[in-house]
Amino acid sequence: MDDAAPRLAALTETLLGAPLPVRVRAWDGTEAGPPTGPVLVFRHRRALRRMLWRPGELGLARAWVAGELTVEGDLFELLDRVAGLLWARDRRPHSAEVAAAQQARPAGGLALLRDPRTRAAVGDLLRLARPWPAPAPPPEEAVRRGGPPHSKGRDRAAVSHHYDVGNAFYGHVLGPSMVYSCAYWSPGATLEDAQRDKLDLVCKKLALRPGERLLDVGCGWGSMALHAAREYGARVTGITLSVEQAAYARKRVAEEGLADLVEIRVQDYRDVKDGPYEAISSIGMAEHVGADRYREYARTLHALLSPAGRLLNHQIARPPEPDEEAYRVDEFIDAYVFPDGELSPLGTTVGELERAGFEVRDVEALREHYALTLRAWVARLEANRDEAVRLTSPGRARVWLLYMAASALGFEHGRLGVNQVLAVKPGPGGDSGLPLRLRTWGA
Repeated sequence: MDDAAPRLAALTETLLGAPLPVRVRAWDGTEAGPPTGPVLVFRHRRALRRMLWRPGELGLARAWVAGELTVEGDLFELLDRVAGLLWARDRRPHSAEVAAAQQARPAGGLALLRDPRTRAAVGDLLRLARPWPAPAPPPEEAVRRGGPPHSKGRDRAAVSHHYDVGNAFYGHVLGPSMVYSCAYWSPGATLEDAQRDKLDLVCKKLALRPGERLLDVGCGWGSMALHAAREYGARVTGITLSVEQAAYARKRVAEEGLADLVEIRVQDYRDVKDGPYEAISSIGMAEHVGADRYREYARTLHALLSPAGRLLNHQIARPPEPDEEAYRVDEFIDAYVFPDGELSPLGTTVGELERAGFEVRDVEALREHYALTLRAWVARLEANRDEAVRLTSPGRARVWLLYMAASALGFEHGRLGVNQVLAVKPGPGGDSGLPLRLRTWGA
C-alpha cells in the first residue's frame, strides 16, 4: 500500500499553508482529512502525473475531465470549501518568497522549490506519482486553430468547440427555453418562467415597437429573436457563428410561422452590413470578443444603429484587480469551455461603449440571478447525466458540470458578475428616443 491519501494530505497542507478542507481517498483505498462532508477521490495515480506535468488549475482540470479525479457527495460544498481556502490564501499578505514564486508562473513556479519543506513534499509527490510517461490531454480539450486570437476564423473555431456539441445535449441542460444566459428570477419561478421574463426584460428595456428592426448578436438557438417577433412584432435578424444553433433556430422559426419576421444567419457581427437597425441585443456574446477587439465591437454596433437606436449589452464581468492591465485567462475555462473567452470589469465595458459614441442610460446587475440559473442547469444536468453522456462523452459532461458548479459559486461569492447595460446612439439634438422614466420594466 502506498499510504497515498495521508501523503497527499500532507503535501496539500504544505502547499496551501492550512489544514486540508475536505476528505481525500486515494487509489489504494487510504483516506485522510475531515471525517464528514464530501470526498475528493483520486482514482488513479495518473491524476498526480497530470498535476506534475502541468502544475496548477489545468493539471487538475485534465484529471477531472479524464475521470481520474472525482467527487463523492455534494460537489458545491467541496468546491466551496476548496475555493474558500484558495481565496483566503490569495487575500493573505504574501512573503517576498511567495510573491517571487507567483511571479515565476506560468514558467513552472520553480521559485517555490526554494522552501525546503516544499522541496521535500514535491519529492514525495514524485515518488508517489511515478510521473512517466506524461499523460495526453483528454480529447475534450480545445485545439487552437483558425489564426490569431479573435480573428474571424479563430472565433468560428472557438464558438464551434463550445456550441456545436449537439442541440440535444443543450436541451437536457437548458430546458425547453434553450436560453443559454442568465435568467431573471422572481419568487416561485421555474427556470422556464425566469428565462421568459429575461427575454421580456430585454425587449422592454429596448422599448421595442412593431415593425422595428432588431439585430440579435449571438442569437443562440433563436429564443430572443422568436420572443421579440412574437410578442412585440419586431423584425429580427439573428446572427450566430454556430451552424448547429442556426439550424435549430431556423427550424423553430418555421414551426412558429414567423419566417416573415425572423431571419437567422451564420454570420460574424463584423460582416453585418445591412443596417440601420432600431435596436440591437447582445446577450452573453461580448465575452467572446476579447479586450483587444472590444472597441471594434462597440463601434461596429454603434454604426449599425439608426439615430436614437438602442443597444442592450448583457455581459459577464469580473471585479477589477489592482495594477492589472489584462485579463488573466482561467486555464480550465480557456481549455475546455470558452476558448479565448475574456472577462472585463463593468467599468471597462461602459468606458468602451462611451468611447464608441454610445450614451449609457441604465446599468442593472444580475449577479444573484446567474447563480440561481447555474444551479438550475446543474440540477438538470445531474438529472439527465446518462443521456448527456450518451449524446457527447463522459468527459464533456464532467466539463459542463464542473464549469457550471464553480461558476455558480463565483457569482454567489462576488467573484463574477453579470450586467445589462442599456445604451443609445444619440439622435439629432441629443434625442435618446427613451421615455423620461425607465425603471418600469421590472414591475
